[in-house]
Amino acid sequence: MRSLLLLLFPLFLFSQKTIGLDSLQLRDAAELLGDDYGNIYLYKKKDLSLTKYDTTGKQLGKVMMTFPYKIQSVANPLNIVMFSENVQEIKFLDQNLNEIQKISLNNNFGFIKAVYSEDLQFVWLIDDSNKTLVQYNFRSNSVINSFPFNINLQSLLDFLVYNNKIYILQENTFEVYNTKASLLYSANIPNPRKLRRANDDILIFEAHSIKKFDGISLSEIFQNQNAKIVDKNNSGFLALIKDKLYLYKNN
Repeated sequence: MRSLLLLLFPLFLFSQKTIGLDSLQLRDAAELLGDDYGNIYLYKKKDLSLTKYDTTGKQLGKVMMTFPYKIQSVANPLNIVMFSENVQEIKFLDQNLNEIQKISLNNNFGFIKAVYSEDLQFVWLIDDSNKTLVQYNFRSNSVINSFPFNINLQSLLDFLVYNNKIYILQENTFEVYNTKASLLYSANIPNPRKLRRANDDILIFEAHSIKKFDGISLSEIFQNQNAKIVDKNNSGFLALIKDKLYLYKNN
């Protein structure tokens, strides 16, 4: 009965709308993101490209990369943050996917495992070689805070920092730490992909579903077992299903 309810969950609670992207555009997409203006972003590992479309399928911008980059978020489409572990570099893109700033981390830090952009002035860095968590002001090129963070991050997928707590997503686990690296919460997560903050909640994106952590417990807010990738913007939930893109809105 539980599996049946989960299968029907999107149908009962949401109305479905098809987004007008051609299946050829959606094919080979490794990451899907939607901003709050209705634009869609597709990242393809095959050619290391990030492409922006409107809801009619019109291409609004495209950037080709030499190395893999992780796109943190498109919540602010005027400043899209990307990080490359390979070249130890942060890039900021504008709404047309043109590069507006580049920050090299090689000269100031050890090996940076992951980056979380707090705003347009500060970033948080996990320095894996020095086992530290660093708050870095890239405008003034200065370290604001540095905390010992000696935990095993071999399978780290994503992290973010909010209200003096560090939210860590590993290959099968969601973890919450304080700035003393003490574990406050842990839960098993199947097929996790990324984290995002929505006000005071932390969203956990899996292959087929999205969970919400409210500081106390986890709850599922969207699920579709047929989806290859899911995402969320202020209009609803996005799901890539068999090379078609759908938007689910609350009824």
